[in-house]
Amino acid sequence: MRDPSRRRNTTPTQWTNPLIIRWELGMSTKHWSSASRRSVLAAGLAATFAAGAAAAPAQASAGQRGGGSKRARWHHHLKSTPDKLHWGGFPIGWAPGLTMRSGQTVRVDTLSHQGFTNPAVHPRDYFGAFGVKPHEILDDGIGFWETLPERQATNRQYGGHVLTGPIYVEGAEPGDTVAIDILDIDTRVPYGFNNTAPTGGVMATFYPGWREGDVGLDIPAEIPPGLPAGVWPDVRTHLYRTGMYRGEEVVFFADGIRIPTQKFMGIIAVASPAGEFIGNTENAPPPATGVQNSTPPGKFGGNMDVRDLNVGTTLYLPVFQPGAQIFVGDPHSCQGDGEVSGTAVEHSLSGTFRITVMKNVETELPWAETDDHWMMMGIHWDLDRAMRIAVEKTVDFLVTTQGLTVPKAYSFASIAVNYHNAEVVDRTQVVTGYIPKNVFKSRR
Repeated sequence: MRDPSRRRNTTPTQWTNPLIIRWELGMSTKHWSSASRRSVLAAGLAATFAAGAAAAPAQASAGQRGGGSKRARWHHHLKSTPDKLHWGGFPIGWAPGLTMRSGQTVRVDTLSHQGFTNPAVHPRDYFGAFGVKPHEILDDGIGFWETLPERQATNRQYGGHVLTGPIYVEGAEPGDTVAIDILDIDTRVPYGFNNTAPTGGVMATFYPGWREGDVGLDIPAEIPPGLPAGVWPDVRTHLYRTGMYRGEEVVFFADGIRIPTQKFMGIIAVASPAGEFIGNTENAPPPATGVQNSTPPGKFGGNMDVRDLNVGTTLYLPVFQPGAQIFVGDPHSCQGDGEVSGTAVEHSLSGTFRITVMKNVETELPWAETDDHWMMMGIHWDLDRAMRIAVEKTVDFLVTTQGLTVPKAYSFASIAVNYHNAEVVDRTQVVTGYIPKNVFKSRR
């Protein structure tokens, strides 16, 4: 893997905005001609390359977390103290948790929601019921729990995630793009949780695949001694320890079963466009308070749960509000594509990111890249529609950046691009197309 603390040697083509198609959640895409795409591409190319060139490797001097990567230093550290945390939503115009310049690096501490969001059960009692020692419980999580009563009145129409932010990036304005380099991710505690329920995740009665007469899985509830039965009704909660095994960090799943960790933030979001909030269902009215629910992902990013948004990946998000107003949360140490039970290994993490403003480069949907792939995301209430959007974005990218004709690009998408269901349990669904870089001569 390349040194993630340094931006890849970016060419104008690599920094091209591939998302030159109009897309609004729940609406059809607008098909542009190849000539139109290339016209827009040409207009933004100079600014795009300038943004990439300006993002020189940061020489941070503010600190380095003990036990973390020796390569990932940072200018700023945004801690998950109660005043920097939000519960279940992305507000617009909230006081910044931190202000930074474009191209700087920031260390962000995050909290898993598990054990910290039930006001009826103290975190020490909750974690203790699963064998977690008092010194392994995060103090900032307890501090957040103590603020729940004052947060409850405004949280009822939002999601369950605990979010750190917002990060205000100087110079970011609507019509720009922020490039977020994921430099380093560390676990904060040596354990995480996963929940399973007879009708949870894709087995839920509200899941689009549910049909009358479907029966849930045979998963009896198991409430640890000392916890009230209403903590997680009808849910089997699994605590998984993590640690090193033969030089590799793993989840100790069961005797003889060790799963390599793949740490990532399930949520990286910018503040939404005003008046374009997404509700909990396709036809539900948006929250009246003007705060985007953290559960459904959208063009603002959010709860995408793309497991490959890990160290070494760059995520590109559109800017809709001054400063971008970036939130980070829903930390995971391990997840399969789909996140089918509704949760991954929910695990408090710290991540280091470089955030760069790409001026006048308009991106309408999230996308990402690694050294090996460009990743085109389709997001929609309907999984088939999400697939269609991801394919359209793939075709558009290949036409605008690789010079393929539309027929050739569609052919390439069918024979060389792998499409993954990143998540299928967060109301809107995410399909990611992985375009391999090594097949192009310029990349060899």
